[in-house]
Amino acid sequence: MSTAPSTDTPWLARAVELAVANVQEGGGPFGAVVVRDGALVSTGQNRVTPTLDPTAHAEVQAIRAACRELGTFTLAGCVLYSSCEPCPMCAAASLWARVDRVVYAADRDDAARGGFDDRAFYDLMATPRSDWATPVVQVRPADATAPFDAWLAKDDRAAY
Repeated sequence: MSTAPSTDTPWLARAVELAVANVQEGGGPFGAVVVRDGALVSTGQNRVTPTLDPTAHAEVQAIRAACRELGTFTLAGCVLYSSCEPCPMCAAASLWARVDRVVYAADRDDAARGGFDDRAFYDLMATPRSDWATPVVQVRPADATAPFDAWLAKDDRAAY
């Protein structure tokens, strides 16, 4: 655990407030905010059960809203604050969004105590795919690379 700069404290408090409010509104106990240059860009709350969307985690919701608000798919220059340690999906979304930092309050053990145990997913990522309970296998047709060939041939493609 590291000590957060004093500028992190109010944003973490906001993420926690969103999480607590979301419980009262029928969502999960998670909240997140995206901040750039000390200003709020977006918020997100866990809406998995109300929307029947397993990807509607608070961090993903906040990232999606921030990208819409800023008109870009990259959040370089932004910080993601979360009420809880991001699960592997949310951590990956943060990396894809290219946020500068992720700062969280509660950790994975706190989440597990609340019934949200992500440790199995962390463990799974360290296990060979051949040992996963859900098969993730490659079937490679002759045109498997066609989407990437089309992408590379496109002169005006967006740089990732």
